[in-house]
Amino acid sequence: MNVKQQLAELLAERLEGVTAEQLAETIEYPPNPQMGDLSLPCFKLSKLLRKSPQAIAEGLAGEWSAHPLFSRIEAVNGYFNVFLEPGAFIGSVLGEVLSQKDSYGSQNIGQGRSIVIDFSSPNIAKTFHIGHLRSTVIGNALYNIFQFLGYRCVGVNHLGDWGTQFGKLIVAYKLWGDKAAVEADGIAELQRIYVKFHDEAEAKPELEDEARSWFVRLEQGDEEALALWRWFVDISLKEFHKMYDLLGVKFDSYAGESFYNDKMAAVLDELKEKQLLEEDDGALLVRLDDYDMPPALMVKKDGGTLYHTRDVTAAIYRKNTYDFEKAIYVTDAGQSLHFNQWFKVIELMGYDWAKQLVHVPFGKVSLEGAKLSTRKGNVINLEELLTKAIEKTREIIDEKNPDMPNKDEVARKVGVGAIIFNDLSNNRIKNIVFSWDEALNFDGETGPYVQYTHARACSVLRKAGISTSEGLGFGIEQVDAGLLANEEAFAAVKEIYLFRERVEQAMYKLEPSIISRYLVDLAQAFNRFYHECSILNVEDEALRKARLTLVKGVQQTLKNGLALIGLEAPEQI
Repeated sequence: MNVKQQLAELLAERLEGVTAEQLAETIEYPPNPQMGDLSLPCFKLSKLLRKSPQAIAEGLAGEWSAHPLFSRIEAVNGYFNVFLEPGAFIGSVLGEVLSQKDSYGSQNIGQGRSIVIDFSSPNIAKTFHIGHLRSTVIGNALYNIFQFLGYRCVGVNHLGDWGTQFGKLIVAYKLWGDKAAVEADGIAELQRIYVKFHDEAEAKPELEDEARSWFVRLEQGDEEALALWRWFVDISLKEFHKMYDLLGVKFDSYAGESFYNDKMAAVLDELKEKQLLEEDDGALLVRLDDYDMPPALMVKKDGGTLYHTRDVTAAIYRKNTYDFEKAIYVTDAGQSLHFNQWFKVIELMGYDWAKQLVHVPFGKVSLEGAKLSTRKGNVINLEELLTKAIEKTREIIDEKNPDMPNKDEVARKVGVGAIIFNDLSNNRIKNIVFSWDEALNFDGETGPYVQYTHARACSVLRKAGISTSEGLGFGIEQVDAGLLANEEAFAAVKEIYLFRERVEQAMYKLEPSIISRYLVDLAQAFNRFYHECSILNVEDEALRKARLTLVKGVQQTLKNGLALIGLEAPEQI
């Protein structure tokens, strides 16, 4: 059911020259329910229809006829306000939730079309830290949202497994490394010697030349260099998978930068054939002066390739392999110029699908104003953060619900969920100053608050003898929806109704925080209903059934929404 669309179609019949689609985009949900449940501001229509906004609203009111979904209308100060018929609306909304269950809120917008989402993409041999968390959880949420709306999604972890940093790491290992220490401590030891390389190179700049030489040997297939590189990759992936398992994140492809080594020559040949490459002091680049951008460097003086080369090659490969409608790249906003450059190179190559390449930037994470830097050792280890969140959750459970079964499992779900939700609760472009206190704060508008509300709804259903997985045991036709017309219940149903619309908005705006904020709104609406309306202890069986139906509707919607942003929905906390 789409009440905006239904209202828009009714009004379009009465407004010449205005389409239902135009009206649907204009219709609002008033912040005050006394101003209606839906409202059409008539100000934008005034110029088109050559009437005052109030005259348009009054004209619509004068032509209005009875409708089963809309109980009454008002024309006030240029607004055409419409009030829903509670029984019809509530019955329809809750009926959809009960019948669609885990699919409630989903659509087939993207049926038959593919979306490639490039996210997470940590660098091999570097700590998986809170800076990587943003790309990982934003990308995972977008993957879930697009898939929920009918798209075939391809999640790509474009690992940073190539580049001059490996020359540096090889030099560092050969000078200060120890195999047993690396096997024992993994990335921590690799990062220790990597940081040491940068400290030493400040006094001995010749180390940088040695590192570049080793990377050239790596690109040329030197066996010693390749063996060390493969080992570094294997050590790193083991630790990365631990983090992905904790976060509940999966990928369809781990094709990193190295995957494109044998594919770049053809792309460089194509750039030459199309007369886009220009030599400059031994390097090869694509000039972008006409587009107010610095040149895109494709090949260095020493013959080494760069991010531009690999990203252009990867995009062409992905288009040929997946035939995507969009290829989405989730990285921090500081890389915007880089993406603008190579997107333009794709366009200059004559590929009209360049417009399908989308950079989804997010704000940077800093530590009390200091930029995160692996080479300076200025990072917060993500495993440490998640472990602390889980431990804190376990302490809270021991204190408040000591007899609860599966404490460790619930602590994991809630602790990890708190970290994910903390990241996704703000607009993605917002810069974040990391704070341990804020990250581990479970009070207020947080993930644990939403998860606890879901558990509360499950508890009510359990006490009523209702299984959360098997449904209510009675159909919507046996429910008198009109009994939920009181203020708190009706407000909760209206929030449930908005879920489908919020998911669609999150997809079009590429903004998972829309769903995070929605879940807080739904949880708050439910908790107001829970505190104001007795559910299990009412003598009227019809009223009890109606209120349990609402509880089930909230529980299912919270579960679906939490899943979209990568959180689990525990039934007990």
